[in-house]
Amino acid sequence: MAKVGRLRVAAELVDFVANELTPDSGITAAEFWAAFEAITADLGPHYAVLLDRRNELQHKIDSWHIANRGHYDSSAYIEFLREIGYLQDEPRNVAIKTRNVDFEITSIAAPQLVVPLDNARYALNAANARWGSFYDALYGTDVISDKGGAEAGSSYNPVRGRKVIAYAREFLDRHAPLEAGSHADATAYAVTDGSLTITLGDNRSTTLEDHSQFAGYMGDPDTPTSVLLRKHGLHLSIEIDRSDSIGRDDTAGIKDILLEAAVTAIMDCEDSVAAVDAQDRVVVYRNWLGLLKGTLTSSFERAGETINRRLNPDRSFTAPDGSPLSMAGRALMLVRNTGHHIRTNAVAFDGEPVFETILDALITSLAAKHDLDGRGKYRNSHTGSVYIVKPKLHGPDEVALACDLFDRVEDALNLERHTLKMGIMDEERRMSLNLASAIDRAKERVVFINTGFLDRTGDGIHTDMEAGPVLPKAEIKGAAWFSAYEDNNVDTGLNCGLQNRAQIGKGMWAQPSDMAEMLATKIDHPNGGATCAWVPSPTAATLHAMHYLEVDVAARQEELSSRPRRTIEDLTAIPLLDRELSAEEIRIELDNNAQSVLGYIVRWVGSGVGCSTVPNIHNVGLMEDLATLRISSQHVANWLHHGILNEAQVRATMARIAAQVDQQNADNPNYQPMAPDPDNSIPFQAALSLVFGGRDEPNGYTERILRHHRLRMKSTAWATVRGISACEAALARGPREIP
Repeated sequence: MAKVGRLRVAAELVDFVANELTPDSGITAAEFWAAFEAITADLGPHYAVLLDRRNELQHKIDSWHIANRGHYDSSAYIEFLREIGYLQDEPRNVAIKTRNVDFEITSIAAPQLVVPLDNARYALNAANARWGSFYDALYGTDVISDKGGAEAGSSYNPVRGRKVIAYAREFLDRHAPLEAGSHADATAYAVTDGSLTITLGDNRSTTLEDHSQFAGYMGDPDTPTSVLLRKHGLHLSIEIDRSDSIGRDDTAGIKDILLEAAVTAIMDCEDSVAAVDAQDRVVVYRNWLGLLKGTLTSSFERAGETINRRLNPDRSFTAPDGSPLSMAGRALMLVRNTGHHIRTNAVAFDGEPVFETILDALITSLAAKHDLDGRGKYRNSHTGSVYIVKPKLHGPDEVALACDLFDRVEDALNLERHTLKMGIMDEERRMSLNLASAIDRAKERVVFINTGFLDRTGDGIHTDMEAGPVLPKAEIKGAAWFSAYEDNNVDTGLNCGLQNRAQIGKGMWAQPSDMAEMLATKIDHPNGGATCAWVPSPTAATLHAMHYLEVDVAARQEELSSRPRRTIEDLTAIPLLDRELSAEEIRIELDNNAQSVLGYIVRWVGSGVGCSTVPNIHNVGLMEDLATLRISSQHVANWLHHGILNEAQVRATMARIAAQVDQQNADNPNYQPMAPDPDNSIPFQAALSLVFGGRDEPNGYTERILRHHRLRMKSTAWATVRGISACEAALARGPREIP
């Protein structure tokens, strides 16, 4: 640790700031650390006060539920929440005033990718998911049925290929219909006097039913190589190449259709990463800097071939009037910082670990300054803004502190006021109940509000832990509060003027292999008034884009703006168990939760992987991150607390499920099994800590326990490589990172 004023900073971080982050930024390393020290000294105590306030409110709610157990009254509970300041009066006439926001946020409804920023390949794939191959997305997923000999195998199946092409032609007919005939009958596309002409199989010529949908082309107008179409602000391009292996067998020479898909992407420093020390954090920061400077690359092997990933360039078209037209080749990138509650010893102030969110804000903003100053290979924001998503905020006062932090960072980095824009995650109950007030506190910065069902569920279980046992997890989503929560986010956003000024988002589709089901159900998000919704992969983004071509979200928001608002009673409804559970129901629920906890933790603690597709109890892959872990661990803690489960039962189940998780990871040569020696398995002990200590963890968060055990795991691995004891390793590494 290097001494810098009143700070002690990890060597990796000192080197990164001095040699990579600050050069050419207009800010010296000395200025950076002086600003960090001053901000920490001034704002650090405010973070501590707000965290104490969380604990104070939780203690009062616990006491109220204990005193009223057995005769719960929702009206009395709501009045109590008002009395203690948990529920505040909603301000009137809130209207955001955010300026200089990129059109991807203000004007386009589209999918949004969220990816772990510690994985360069994933980050690049997400940034490049602005355009996705429709043919690939169909061919490689269950959207296309295997029936009739259309199975997807190791080599190209022409039967499946024909199904893909037929599906795509129907898609074109639906979203870009012709005045006469069908795209399935097209033999050629051309541009004549600024209009699109389509030749059909009987030599008839036709054009688009809506001429305004034609947005541009590439190549010669008589034989274009790409035809650009537009609907609801989103674009698609018909790619034509008669020499291509697909195009040569197509009557019109079409080799693919590209859909504009992930118009925005969140590069995540929080829930989907396992960055527990300065070494890990520098990887996250370096990738963000590389994205904004356009220098990030990633190479990997596939089928014996080296694949190199880098950011895609913009796409150049000719507009119908003959003028040049440039289309962004990359998603507009936002970055999600950590929450208020995380401390890290990557930097210590007066010997105490600092709040990581301050470090995140300064570093991610300074990295973005390279983009603002035009020093990157490509531009991210064309309006001079930096987009920072703030998670785990509990109400208006915490939003106000985030604004104070942004003010200080702007001053330190010589940025204009309100350059740093804020995305507010509506994922804690106190935020949902006070969302309008929270938006009002950040009305000159807000560009995004988004629901997070899993974190909101985990917070609800923990907040009302003393009220009684909750429903099984699958039933909680059907409880009254869930639809109220989702509706309230949209209604509050519209009421506060977010339409055409900021994103209103919905949460993740967690089943990356179930794309047919996603197509059938996730259309509910744009229908519900969301201008963006999260997807787990570029392929999912391409398919989810179909929903935004189907639904005119702006029109839906107009329709929804006059519906009755959901009540506080709905929003505070507690999903309490309302029946006697059978022993089999309890076993199944515990098995599922144990699988969720152990399956995720072995990767987070054991391998440092913060987000991955984890097999569930039925070997179905689910996208898991800290939010899924929070709800699963809190659910077990709740049933333990109320006697539905006992400690021996949970321990036995965890041991049994550990063997199944070991089997699911058997193909990983670096995997360390838990079941043979659970007492000495660090991931297994982390899982036990989460479920048995979950009642006492502030707000039911998981990071403190996870970070502690991941650091143990890293220290043990470090020692093993060097042939020394874990104790010696800890001494060699220096002061332990404090979660």
